[in-house]
Amino acid sequence: MPLSNQELRNAAYHGSFVNRAREMFSNSQNGNMARWRTYVKGDPKRQDILEAALDWVSDGNIEEYMAAHRHDENIDELANYFETVLDWVGNVFDSTDSVMRGQHWGEFYRKYHSNSYSKDRISERMEELMGDEAVTSKSGIIEYLLDGENDPELLHIRIFSASDKKTAYAQQTKKAKEQGISNCPMCVQEDGANKSKIYKQSEMEADHVTAWSKGGATTLSNCQMLCTKHNRMKGNR
Repeated sequence: MPLSNQELRNAAYHGSFVNRAREMFSNSQNGNMARWRTYVKGDPKRQDILEAALDWVSDGNIEEYMAAHRHDENIDELANYFETVLDWVGNVFDSTDSVMRGQHWGEFYRKYHSNSYSKDRISERMEELMGDEAVTSKSGIIEYLLDGENDPELLHIRIFSASDKKTAYAQQTKKAKEQGISNCPMCVQEDGANKSKIYKQSEMEADHVTAWSKGGATTLSNCQMLCTKHNRMKGNR
């Protein structure tokens, strides 16, 4: 089995710092290991926990950090920062779901630790989002909540099916032709040169009538076809 990246770093920067760091973070018998592995993915014996701790404290500059601290006789900064991040996570989230494991906690701590959160509200929203079939990226829920639910793209919301898009297009186009207006509702509202233009389905994209972030479902009843231009102009899809 080839050596992991952190195993190679340990060899390159061997010394008192690595020895003490391994005693703490590479010991599977460490009493804190179960808690740590709730949030950090990997095998401590392959140095995965140590790698995460170094990544967090160094803001991704692991080798530079190891070089600078190679001959240190203690690992206080490394250990304290690791625990500070995990304490913060535990104060914000009440979940031990597998989605918590392997998140970019060091990065999230730097970006969001000064924000104020309601643990009860976070727990409630996390449960709702985990159970929402439209959310296809459950791992994205964590940063979505930390960021104040401002970026639905983190959740990879389920798109409309080909069948729904075809049906919505047919219904809109039939109604538009009967009324002598465009089959793009926003072109009609704009009252411009395209207010009566009938688009081909290939020239249109599916959009949520009521945005998913406002409670709208990804269903035919909440699907409308917009011309490509207007769909890409429209925010909060």
